[in-house]
Amino acid sequence: MKKLLLGSVIALSSVFTVTACTSVNANTDTTPSTTKMQKQHKAGMKKGGMKKGEMRGPLSKLDLTAAQKSQIKAIMEAKHGDNKADRTENKAERAQMHQQIQALTNARTLNSAAVNRLADNQAAKTKQRFIERVQTQHAIAQVLTAEQRAELAQMKEDRKGDNNGRRGPDHREQRGERAQ
Repeated sequence: MKKLLLGSVIALSSVFTVTACTSVNANTDTTPSTTKMQKQHKAGMKKGGMKKGEMRGPLSKLDLTAAQKSQIKAIMEAKHGDNKADRTENKAERAQMHQQIQALTNARTLNSAAVNRLADNQAAKTKQRFIERVQTQHAIAQVLTAEQRAELAQMKEDRKGDNNGRRGPDHREQRGERAQ
């Protein structure tokens, strides 16, 4: 009789547990949190966040004239061009690169020549992005006055020293992971 009573109690408690878990899952929000965050971000942008063409970063803190702002805006627009077309092109290139890497990874033997070609291609793209970034920085610096360039350089130095929470070459040292 004890075994029957004990078995019934365990069975009932299992049923109640399953029922409670099911009702909790039915009441919870199943919308991914990233979607909510994206909606909140877009809503914040509409309320008074950054406006199109507005200066960002350290340049926004400089006392720029209207002429300087328009020149810098023109430089940035020339640099970025048609972002949507570039994004779709880059996405297609990344997908193709991924397929090539997968093919090399799944092959029985590694084709070193193909790996070297992919690495050279990637290095060339990285080099081109670096050159374009330096050219853009130079063009913007030519628009600024000597005082503004000095102030911008000081802001960059201050930012280098202020690495709170940012990843950088020494982020592991801050957490105590690299003890040499």
